[in-house]
Amino acid sequence: MIDDSKPVYLRLREIIAASILDGEYRDGDLLPSVRAFAASQGANPLTVAKAYQSFQDDDLVVVKRGVGMFVAEGATRRLRQMERDRFLEAVWPPVAAQMRRLGLRIEDMDSQKV
Repeated sequence: MIDDSKPVYLRLREIIAASILDGEYRDGDLLPSVRAFAASQGANPLTVAKAYQSFQDDDLVVVKRGVGMFVAEGATRRLRQMERDRFLEAVWPPVAAQMRRLGLRIEDMDSQKV
């Protein structure tokens, strides 16, 4: 889920991360160029470059000069672990607290249409 309160480059990063985790881009795959991704998202190329740079900083992508940016080997596994950690540290605690307030159990979620 994309959080509209976040800066645009972080929202773009979430879109790319979801694409990797969903298997649209696998380890070793070429990512869209900055310009192509910017055009598809209606974003400024400099903002897309900032989002891509954050993936480089986390060693999740590798740049081959003159060729493009590729999902690094092992990136999907590392990204999944990073997202799990973020979920458990930042997202789950308030959800768990709300569930306690409402008297909901995990088992109750199985019967809900999501």
